[in-house]
Amino acid sequence: MTSTSSIRRIDLRGAAAPDDYRAAVPRAEFDVEAATHVVRPICDAVRERGVEAIIEYSERFDGVVQSDIAVPAAALQDALDRLDPGVRAGLKESIRRLRTTCEAEMEHDVVTDLGDGARVTQRMVPVARVGLYVPGGIAPLVSSVVMNVVPAQVAGVRSIALTSSPQADHGGLPHPTILAACALLGIEEVYAVGGAQAIAMFAYGAGSCRPVDLVTGPGSIYTVAAKRVLKGVVGIDSEAGPTEIAVLADDTATAAYVAADLISQAEHDPLAASVLVTPSERLADEVEAELDKQVSVTRHVDRIRSALSGRQSAIVLVDDLEQGLDVVGAYAAEHLAIQTADAREVAARVTNAGAVFVGSFAPVSLGDYCAGSNHVLPTAGCACHSSGLSVRAFLKAVHVVDYSREALAEVAGHVQNLAAAEDLPGHGAAIRVRFED
Repeated sequence: MTSTSSIRRIDLRGAAAPDDYRAAVPRAEFDVEAATHVVRPICDAVRERGVEAIIEYSERFDGVVQSDIAVPAAALQDALDRLDPGVRAGLKESIRRLRTTCEAEMEHDVVTDLGDGARVTQRMVPVARVGLYVPGGIAPLVSSVVMNVVPAQVAGVRSIALTSSPQADHGGLPHPTILAACALLGIEEVYAVGGAQAIAMFAYGAGSCRPVDLVTGPGSIYTVAAKRVLKGVVGIDSEAGPTEIAVLADDTATAAYVAADLISQAEHDPLAASVLVTPSERLADEVEAELDKQVSVTRHVDRIRSALSGRQSAIVLVDDLEQGLDVVGAYAAEHLAIQTADAREVAARVTNAGAVFVGSFAPVSLGDYCAGSNHVLPTAGCACHSSGLSVRAFLKAVHVVDYSREALAEVAGHVQNLAAAEDLPGHGAAIRVRFED
């Protein structure tokens, strides 16, 4: 059948080799390495010239003429005062739910006694200062303020700075909804800086912004490339690429729901990936028909059609749910929706996904705003080894070793023997000297 949504089909029925599934659904071209050559001079300029360089880049890339990059406190309060009551209520509920799950995730110190006088304690210590990046280009992602700030606050981070792109339509400040969310969360250090120059500002410091220890938050390819260039100068959460959704569905799924979920992520970005994996050819046909119907009446038609027709999006036909699980496991989607019979049981078998959405009434957009989960998640297949943003990202484990003389004596010989095996006599001597009375 002809589809105006132009989403392609990939038929994996009869494909026997799971090793092939990783490449079965190509992702969008997202060449971070190439972008590093663009952003490196920007990062160097910010390191060398600070605010002066940032202001030049804001004018070049954002069309904004600035005299300062710091957002005044009055602007934050004014944005909160003007915030739509419905949006304010939604933000408060999103904050409440995410704070609840973050508090439940908090890890506690672990004390291990290995014998009399021999104790090792693992202390969980918050990162001292973090820089949070909130995208403001294609859309003002106010929800990303919540997703970054709340886990940092729950972790106990003492110093939090946040930045978002300056907007020509808003007097050179970030979008007012983003500023209002900052005020609602008590974030007072906010900057009107976007792109690679924002990551460099956090890494090196500029003007009133002191260097941070860790940068988190999604962004454009240039933001991601700056993270790669500056990793080591500053800690980063991840190199997040374009958003993606995979839906594993059988013939019990409602085609209108599946189509709406695919569209919801496609409207983020022309490079967004929307993938349906199903053993049901009937569902595939019905979803295509729904995509045609729903896309035509949505606001961001061109952006959505570009995403759905891109090489990164597809309807993938499989023999059965077993093969479907293999496919989505290899794909390791940022968002994985399970819309099958016995969805909870199927979801329990998933091991590779940034977040899993179970059943017909847990759409991905719920997770974007009010599920209580975090929407800053691994992309580009990184869910096979990485996790989404959480309290843990803002904590570090420190081992505290507390041994008495008697406890050290019990293992002194082992330490000296191992030091000798590594030809490190000074290590052994550091033990021996303590017993030469």
